[in-house]
Amino acid sequence: MKHVIALDVGGTGMKAALVGTDGTLLHEARRATGRERGPDAVVESILTFAADLRAYGEEHLGESALAAGVAVPGIVDAENGIAVYASNLGWRDVPMRRLLGDRLGGVPVALGHDVRTGGLAEGRIGAGKGTDRFLFLPLGTGIAGAIGIEGTIEAGAHGYAGEIGHIVVRPDGPECGCGQRGCLETMASASAVTRAWAAASKVPTADAADCAKAVESGDPAAVEVWRNAVDALAAGLVTAVTLLDPRMLIIGGGLAEAGETLFTPLRAAVEERVTFQKLPHIVPAALGDTAGCLGAGLLAWDLLSTEVSA
Repeated sequence: MKHVIALDVGGTGMKAALVGTDGTLLHEARRATGRERGPDAVVESILTFAADLRAYGEEHLGESALAAGVAVPGIVDAENGIAVYASNLGWRDVPMRRLLGDRLGGVPVALGHDVRTGGLAEGRIGAGKGTDRFLFLPLGTGIAGAIGIEGTIEAGAHGYAGEIGHIVVRPDGPECGCGQRGCLETMASASAVTRAWAAASKVPTADAADCAKAVESGDPAAVEVWRNAVDALAAGLVTAVTLLDPRMLIIGGGLAEAGETLFTPLRAAVEERVTFQKLPHIVPAALGDTAGCLGAGLLAWDLLSTEVSA
């Protein structure tokens, strides 16, 4: 059965699948990255995982994978197949496409940025299916975005497009790892809500999900923490809407799991701020934590179709 290898590499874990021609997941697996052993060990974990997936396909599906797609965090040079930098994995300038191609016997390999790859899947087969212009934002440890245009994701001239998490929404806000103050992700990421709620509740182990539950029960301190995050997120989204004019905003990640506790006030806050802009549909992501893996599969199939047409 014809298939490709799809790998989604996160900070601590990897999700993988063998993906059929129609996008069906024929086999799924997960492993730890082993980042505590250093960046070289992480790269070796990825290569070994991919090789094991290839062997599984040969044994159980009757043939070897035709291609592979891998989504990685950080700065990615997709055109040259290089994982340039990832702070949470500690690597720099890893020639991922070449290394994977060598380990997999020379099959073509596509490399993508994790958020843009997840956005590709959400746009083609998820919440944005059939939508010509959208912005995908997972609200997790940080905040990044994927700009969807007619079934593709815009990477920008240098591969940095969509970094909405570093729009400054509160100039007097907390310092961000990027060097600015008051970036969106310091105010409205799941990590930011976790920090704010742990401080407000005086429970060091409290997280964003706990804050959402407290909001639902009417806790005034939680409501204040949540309102600050939603207001900051709305400010960032209106900036994005002004620049990009998307038809849809697709919100995913940990905070989106709060459902209407997030979406009802967020829609109202965005609507309140728009003036001349057209209000986009604001919807939850549909694919959950499988988006990156599914997107990596799409990258692999796209690569094959490009090679055939060439």
